[in-house]
Amino acid sequence: MQSAVLTTSEAGRPYARSLPLQLLELEIPQPRAGEVLVRIERASLCHSDLSVVNGSRLRPLPMALGHEAAGVVAGLGDGVSDLQLGQAVVMVFVPACGSCRACSAGRPALCYRGAEANGSGDLLHGEALLRTRSGERINHHLGISAFAEFAVVARESLVPLDEDVPLDVAALFGCAALTGVGAVLNTAEVQPGQSVIVFGLGAVGLMAVMAAAQIDGVAVIAIDPLESKQELALRCGAKLAGSPEAAAGLAADHLDGGADVVIEAVGSANVMAAGLGLLARGGALVSVGLSHPDQQLTVQALQFAGTGKRLLGSYMGDAAPSRDIPRYLQLWRDGRLPVELLHTDTRPLSAVNESLDALADGAVVRRLLVPGS
Repeated sequence: MQSAVLTTSEAGRPYARSLPLQLLELEIPQPRAGEVLVRIERASLCHSDLSVVNGSRLRPLPMALGHEAAGVVAGLGDGVSDLQLGQAVVMVFVPACGSCRACSAGRPALCYRGAEANGSGDLLHGEALLRTRSGERINHHLGISAFAEFAVVARESLVPLDEDVPLDVAALFGCAALTGVGAVLNTAEVQPGQSVIVFGLGAVGLMAVMAAAQIDGVAVIAIDPLESKQELALRCGAKLAGSPEAAAGLAADHLDGGADVVIEAVGSANVMAAGLGLLARGGALVSVGLSHPDQQLTVQALQFAGTGKRLLGSYMGDAAPSRDIPRYLQLWRDGRLPVELLHTDTRPLSAVNESLDALADGAVVRRLLVPGS
């Protein structure tokens, strides 16, 4: 099978020229006990993929990238009896073990064993399976490695889909929807009548805009330097949209005393600091973006105890995928989560390197890649 493999994080832009991802021929892995072979139908390109390519997120290399995708069950390992061959599934990038400290506390997005496997490039139920024809180990990306024709994943990495969900839509629910919608509904627990500012209008930020806008009486201000994304945010339900330079003025003119919730989906300590300054007393800043490990946050400490502000981290939207993906898909069915607006275009997997450039430039929100084409 073909798989897009990253061998170095030192390739410079443009990626269409430096070609950091190589389409290699790998052996099709076979599922072990507790694992499933999935034929990848749609894989979407996410900033988390880009952050591995540019070195912002350190991962063991070589690594077969791709973590947001939908496909069809093509093989079942021993002990997997609740899925059927040919069944459509969406893939989830944290395989929750169900028994660790985080899982037992009802927070599977923070699963200890899943995080350990993801960090080492292995799978939840065993070491990495991907190999070149010469036998070289290739690490898995977040237990998925979806930029390929097939992927073996833990059963815990899959949520089955109903027949009415197109795979073009389903692919966006394994990462962007879980993270953006979950930040609003799970982490911040936005209530009717509150106000929300969203910084960063990639797919995750725009999902947060949609999620907040469908709550009764919630006013959403969307912030991004690109006018095209500001316009898209208005179509996604934002009341107002503007540039980072305009954020403070928009908040002062339209929010009484500041925002109840600020969602930071940029991955910037400076944006986090600015967001804290725009909160009302008792407001919450939700940090969603993955900043570079070298970034440090320096803010006035008194604002937390002095004004009751909160800083909340949100990984994968504090989601329980088997519970939340069906819930979010119902919002889509009801017309309250128009995720099709985020689907910029569809390209063959062979266009993956030029697609990295388009994502880095902000020219696409979600580009879907089709393996085997």
